[in-house]
Amino acid sequence: MIEQLNKWHKTRLGLFVFALIELAITYGFASLAIDRGNFLWYILALIFLVGTLQNLVRLIKELFHANS
Repeated sequence: MIEQLNKWHKTRLGLFVFALIELAITYGFASLAIDRGNFLWYILALIFLVGTLQNLVRLIKELFHANS
C-alpha cells in the first residue's frame, strides 16, 4: 500500500493533493504557533512549509517537462 501511495504521489495529481494537504497542515501549525507562541509549533510549520514548496516545485517541473 505504501508503494502504491508513493507511485501516486509522483503523479501530477498526487503532487498537487499532497501540496494542498501540507499547506493546510502548515496553516494549522502556524496558527497554533502564533496563538500559543510555542517554538515547537513554529518548527513544525516551517517543516511542512518546506514540504509544500518541494511538492509545488516538483509539480511545476512536471508540468513544464510534459509540455516540452
